[in-house]
Amino acid sequence: MNGKINVENINIETERLLINKWELTDAEDLFAYARVDGVGQAAGWSPHKSVEESKGILLSFIKEKKTLAIRLKDDGRAIGSIGVEELKCERHKRSKKTGRELGYVLSKDFWGKGLMTEAVKAVADYLFKNFGYDFLACGHFPDNKRSKSVIRKCGFKFCAVGKYNGKDVLYYQLKNPYLV
Repeated sequence: MNGKINVENINIETERLLINKWELTDAEDLFAYARVDGVGQAAGWSPHKSVEESKGILLSFIKEKKTLAIRLKDDGRAIGSIGVEELKCERHKRSKKTGRELGYVLSKDFWGKGLMTEAVKAVADYLFKNFGYDFLACGHFPDNKRSKSVIRKCGFKFCAVGKYNGKDVLYYQLKNPYLV
């Protein structure tokens, strides 16, 4: 069952990152990484073709209140996002326990530096402590080895195979460690 979410007041700080809500002034930052070939396709979307397209997506992030910006701590630049999405996996949707599904993307310039693992761990911890979800889910396309690595490093355990936009997705789950 989907837990409630509103990211407007979430402010998370890690060693290298600030994670908080998107602002309309972030359109250029979003476009800078979302236009790069290989970034969006790993998450199931095509590269952005213009800043205007990025602005439209940014407006939906702001309106829906479920997507966080991942920013570099030293300059505040947005280099990625984490969506606290509705559950897509049928097994999770049927659960009587509450949860959400994390979806994430990171600028190609920052791949392989451990930033997404740092962000996902911090967001998961925050959501468990402040929203009390029973679990979080996450998934990746079978050929997305980078996402699989982040998911495993964050402690998610494989639980199901599902579909997203007609493609197979491997789903994982992380239980709330604060619940007994």
